[in-house]
Amino acid sequence: MDLQNDDDEKPLTFREMLQSVLAAAFGVQSGKNRARDFSRGKPSHFILLGVLFTSMFVVVLFALVRLVLHLAGV
Repeated sequence: MDLQNDDDEKPLTFREMLQSVLAAAFGVQSGKNRARDFSRGKPSHFILLGVLFTSMFVVVLFALVRLVLHLAGV
């Protein structure tokens, strides 16, 4: 019973995909995880998570800037 082969065939979990998207966004993705993503992941899932992460990032930045400007009295 080889657990490594079983792991190579299983699709990525949501947590693994989210970790990969976050690591890629900050430029710290390891080669091992990148290889895992290409062999077990679906591009559509990464695209969707990437778009969602980017959208949330922009909304948070926008809200933060508005808060700072409000507190500064501008």
